[in-house]
Amino acid sequence: MGSYLLFVVIAIATVLSPGPGVMLTLTNAIRFGVSGAFGGILGIAFGTFIVAGISATSLGIVLATSATAFSILKFIGAAYLIYLGVKLWRSPVTEIAQNAAAVRSRKFQFLEGLALQLTNPKAVFFFLSVFPQFVDYSTEFVGQFALLVVTYSALVVAIHLLYARLARSARGWLSSEKGGHLVNKLGGATFVGFGVGLATASR
Repeated sequence: MGSYLLFVVIAIATVLSPGPGVMLTLTNAIRFGVSGAFGGILGIAFGTFIVAGISATSLGIVLATSATAFSILKFIGAAYLIYLGVKLWRSPVTEIAQNAAAVRSRKFQFLEGLALQLTNPKAVFFFLSVFPQFVDYSTEFVGQFALLVVTYSALVVAIHLLYARLARSARGWLSSEKGGHLVNKLGGATFVGFGVGLATASR
């Protein structure tokens, strides 16, 4: 694994790139604060861990070679993204205060992040195409693969926490009624856009 550092660079660039997971983290951080976004971040990271594991099995090969399997997962993921977008669009403005409603909502953020990652077929293709290039199959490769998966998942947590902290700086204005409506509408429209993009994407 002489290319491990190169893998870390590629992984950082991939996790940093805007996508549904980043959008979910930013939205949760603005509405509930950094601690309130942590559940969703863990869900995304755990989902990444599972998807990476799936990509190493025969199920990952099936998803990569079967147009039917890919289409089913693609449309499930697209429907879920559109659902999140409509839900956020119609949500009332959330106060910054750590009220009971905000605390209760965090219990669902882990599952939201997990579902977001598990219904993204593009993630399976990423791991299938990238991971094998950094594994030396002439030696014991399970440990190498585990290291790559743990590294990627850890980077998801670290980088998404950074995004959440950056979003915190904008909370003052965005927590107002006008700013809150902007967050809900912009975030909702973005999720719907991601959903439509996934639904129309090809392998």
